[in-house]
Amino acid sequence: MNGTALHERPSASASWRIALPHTAAAVPVARALVRTALAELEHGSDCDTAELLTAELVANAVEHTHGDTPIELVVELLPSGCQVEVHDGDPQPPGNLTRPAGGEPDPWQEHGRGLLLIRALSSSCGHRPTGTGKAVWFRLPVVPPQRHPA
Repeated sequence: MNGTALHERPSASASWRIALPHTAAAVPVARALVRTALAELEHGSDCDTAELLTAELVANAVEHTHGDTPIELVVELLPSGCQVEVHDGDPQPPGNLTRPAGGEPDPWQEHGRGLLLIRALSSSCGHRPTGTGKAVWFRLPVVPPQRHPA
């Protein structure tokens, strides 16, 4: 696990919340929202990593939860970086998010790497119960501005 998987929620300086369809069409919409939100930070988090991890969370919510209840995406910009949450209607925690499974994923399988990516690339990740199911989240730190030689 990266960082702690506590149920605490840091105070956001700005946030976006959107309901997404419970279909694969939600993934590109979620990626676009994250990119737009992170463009608001002067020295933002890594947009590419945020998009990738958001796509994994949304795809997992679509694939591993049932029903047609919308999925909710919450993007919070924090002084220290960003936090992205995906809410779904299933109260079951995601498998192996905060601790690795027994072995490496099968290199020949298409599935099985999403939660590994989230654990490896985020500064922290976890899940928490909500009134209607659960929220699965990750945090990314602010990336310092790069110096360019003159």
